[in-house]
Amino acid sequence: MAEISKPKVKPSATANGSDNETNLPNITEKLREASEILKSSGISQPRREANSLLALTLKKDKTFLIAHPEYELSGEEEKRFQNSLERRARREPFQYIAGRQEFYGLDFEVNRNVLIPRPETELIVEAAIEILRTKENPKFCEVGIGSGCITVSILHELKTASAVGLDISPEALEIAAGNAAAHDALNRLELKTSNIFEVLQNEKFELIISNPPYIPDEDIKNLQAEVRDFEPLAALSGGKDGLSIVRKIVIEAPVFLNENGFLLLEIGFGQADRVRCMFEPKIWRDVAVLPDLQGIPRTVKAQAR
Repeated sequence: MAEISKPKVKPSATANGSDNETNLPNITEKLREASEILKSSGISQPRREANSLLALTLKKDKTFLIAHPEYELSGEEEKRFQNSLERRARREPFQYIAGRQEFYGLDFEVNRNVLIPRPETELIVEAAIEILRTKENPKFCEVGIGSGCITVSILHELKTASAVGLDISPEALEIAAGNAAAHDALNRLELKTSNIFEVLQNEKFELIISNPPYIPDEDIKNLQAEVRDFEPLAALSGGKDGLSIVRKIVIEAPVFLNENGFLLLEIGFGQADRVRCMFEPKIWRDVAVLPDLQGIPRTVKAQAR
């Protein structure tokens, strides 16, 4: 990875010809420099990412960068930009640098204690809303709530719904609480520190949802550096075959579902057939695997008998 150094400031002649004043770096210069650094660091779209980082630093949209290439960064702006650039060059995800990510049309706070919300996960939100929309005051549970993006999106859409959010990480629960509060859903969300269902007693739900860890341990080392080195391992690693947590959820969920209640699970590439076989026909019915926008089997939907 290329070493990141502070850019040289070009001297600017004064009216009397002296060189005791300097020009501050402008947008064009900073984007050129940043693109070269990100390219040497293995970033696939260095110019695009440089634009995003600079727009973030200046708190402007990208059209401002295009319209004002001569804009000179202040000393403080340059310092902030260099810091963000160094972080991205080390392959830290842009979302963690920004501290935000959009999901289902809403803005969510994220940091290294939670997974970054992905567009394909919006499918599970849509499926959940379809299930709960016809229910009166429905209550659902999310196992591994993380940032809260799934549950909060559902609660934002269904104003009569309430939820319980479980996560083994207290730090993740803090992020989820903040995101729920930001979208006026905290009063309908109960958050609990729990390893899968362990803290639940006699509670029953219309729906249980989860985007559990489903990556086989052996595959972790082959993930993108942004994922492998920065996103929380506990939210990624699904054991030897990637399905240890999925298996436990499928086995234990019926105890906490109302009659004819539903289970929704996000799964990984190539796991659909193995997951489908986990559902005992005497306990479950109408097991379906829903594809994402790329046609990849992504969400398992099943109804308890």
